[in-house]
Amino acid sequence: MSTHLVLLADDDAAIRMVLNQALTRAGYDVRPTGNLSTMWNWVSRGEGDVLITDVAMPDGNAFDIMPKIHKMRPDLPVIVMSAQNTFMTAIRASEAGAYEYLPKPFDIGEVLSVVARALAEAKAPHPAAPPPEDGQDSMPLIGRSAAMQDIYRVLARLMQTDLTVMITGESGTGKELVARALHDFGKRRNGPFVAINMAAIPRDLIEAELFGHEKGAFTGATSRSSGRFEQAEGGTLFLDEIGDMPMDAQTRLLRVLQEGEYTMVGGRTSIKTNVRIVAATHRDLNQMIRQGLFREDLFYRLNVVPIRLPPLRERSDDIAHLVSHFLRAAQQEGDAPKSISAEALKLMQNYSWPGNVRELENLVRRLSALYADETISPETVQHELHLTDRTPAGVASGPVDIGTAVELHVSQLLREADPSLPAPGLYQQILDRVESPLIAMVLNACSGNQIKAAELLGLNRNTLRKKIRAHGIEIVKQSRRG
Repeated sequence: MSTHLVLLADDDAAIRMVLNQALTRAGYDVRPTGNLSTMWNWVSRGEGDVLITDVAMPDGNAFDIMPKIHKMRPDLPVIVMSAQNTFMTAIRASEAGAYEYLPKPFDIGEVLSVVARALAEAKAPHPAAPPPEDGQDSMPLIGRSAAMQDIYRVLARLMQTDLTVMITGESGTGKELVARALHDFGKRRNGPFVAINMAAIPRDLIEAELFGHEKGAFTGATSRSSGRFEQAEGGTLFLDEIGDMPMDAQTRLLRVLQEGEYTMVGGRTSIKTNVRIVAATHRDLNQMIRQGLFREDLFYRLNVVPIRLPPLRERSDDIAHLVSHFLRAAQQEGDAPKSISAEALKLMQNYSWPGNVRELENLVRRLSALYADETISPETVQHELHLTDRTPAGVASGPVDIGTAVELHVSQLLREADPSLPAPGLYQQILDRVESPLIAMVLNACSGNQIKAAELLGLNRNTLRKKIRAHGIEIVKQSRRG
């Protein structure tokens, strides 16, 4: 079997050397270069089985010559690398016909896997589309963390499809922004984008809102009214907070997704529909299915491509980019130019952000509008977030759920041990810290009655006794009168 020839173009000599060594060890014949002109000469002569190229090169931009490459060599897979790890870079790579987009820094194993897959598959070229304007402020999604890079790559692959997407994530993570990005940069960009929030519509009006109603369909229906499906025809319908949709409306929605048509409330004629569905929720739909609150068959119809948006506390590396973006936006709206000190930024990065990106944006807008200082100080951030000197870094001022509390506690332990790691036994240490107050409070609620406490906890009585002794929990028995 002949060795595959891999063309490698990157102006960074260190990256070329590392990739050259890894690809050579994997059995490929590698031809590296530091400029686009040499790479283009190889491609134009018909050489190479796969091309790996950086976007920004000393003698040009790879995106500018990729249409010529695809015209001349439509079967040549092109793998694009870039240190400009933005949403727009991923989109431009997809629109330019790249087989895969790899943000820097990348994992060598992933590069080898992509090369092997590219050589094994017959890749049809993407139709070229005019690239959107680049620029940080024009991007709908901000962030260069690893978590966001994964989302960018999934979105880029979805742009030329009509697949139904389910976006999950906590409130304030930007689910509607992702839905809008799918529409604005996708094949339905020239159609309407229509959003409906299920939690904001009265339950008895949801079907009329979705499918419209005929005149006289119900009290107050004095004229025919179009629904969101009709308004979104040819475009995208965003069903926000789908977990709040009542069961009867779920049944009708399922029928529309299965049959591609619907009837208006009070109507008799079926209406064909051509919309792309993007749904979103902050709820755990799998748990709702187990509780009988959400249809399992509807879930599978909607969950064709799942996208989970991480909470801001999982992408603290993006906070600096987000703060800069929101400060520029405030300045464009008339606020005085402002910057943020390194100490203030660190406070923000250590905060848990229960309201996620929406909470961060509100804070930055407030700091920009209400404070005259040119530089945002840590004292100002501390005051606005209601933090005190006794508040551990990463702890929010408001109540948090158990998972978040454990996450914040572990984060604090990791920071305290930095640059090394905490002592072994972290798993049991965390379990003990959760278990001890849990058992103590349940015993107190049961007035010290271990039989009742064991039943409430779902533990064997002997197991409960062992845990009481292990944690040294004091049992205070109260009289019924007490």
